[in-house]
Amino acid sequence: MLGDIVSSMGVAALRRRLKGLIEEHNIDFVIANGENATGGIGLDKKTAKEILDCGVDCITLGDHTWSKKDLIQTLDEKPHKVIRPINFPKGAPGAGSAIFELSSGKTIGVANAIGRVFFNQALDCPFKAIDELYEGEFKNCDLKLLDFHAEATSEKIAMGYHVDGRFSLVVGTHTHVQTADDRVLPKGTGFLTDLGMCGPDDGVIGMDSDQALGRFIQGLPFSYKPAKGIPVISGIVCKFKGCLELIRIREMVKV
Repeated sequence: MLGDIVSSMGVAALRRRLKGLIEEHNIDFVIANGENATGGIGLDKKTAKEILDCGVDCITLGDHTWSKKDLIQTLDEKPHKVIRPINFPKGAPGAGSAIFELSSGKTIGVANAIGRVFFNQALDCPFKAIDELYEGEFKNCDLKLLDFHAEATSEKIAMGYHVDGRFSLVVGTHTHVQTADDRVLPKGTGFLTDLGMCGPDDGVIGMDSDQALGRFIQGLPFSYKPAKGIPVISGIVCKFKGCLELIRIREMVKV
């Protein structure tokens, strides 16, 4: 699972490095958060295709899901390879989860949810939404994976404990800074508070540092623009055969 892809730099890093990572770790399935992939905010149909062509099997989203209008058509396509947070109000385009079958015959259920702390959006309860998914669509899945896109670390950790023993892996996205708390929770669920990002490392969470400083110091609404420089690719490899093993990845990629 890969952290938030930020701008064309993040996509370029995937294009250059992802297939190598797949070979090195014998990876069967790749999930990446793509909500910042197009220009740093949102995801459009063209960029979604580019990410999938890099070797990603499923793209998850977050609070910028609706930033690019042409993505709605992609969200409604079946099978769902791009999913949006499951706890958006009922009637929203697309799906908040998808089930995939590996060549081995094993099934993987991928879910995407968004937190409510610090988000000024109309959102249903993510905890209840995931409970309903577990008891319903995901009931017979061999592996259940969740990208919980949230601002507050406490809310992400709470979600981990909430589904401990029920989901195979819970990871957080959104903050773009990888945390060092990868662990297996008491009942067997793999967990990481935040995957980090795939994008330009020379900036403020992928954005141009001068623009970010202007917003903080001068209090002016400077427009965000992606940073430049060598991108980083961040995420986690989860091995489910035998004892659950988590391997954090964070490396610079020359593009």
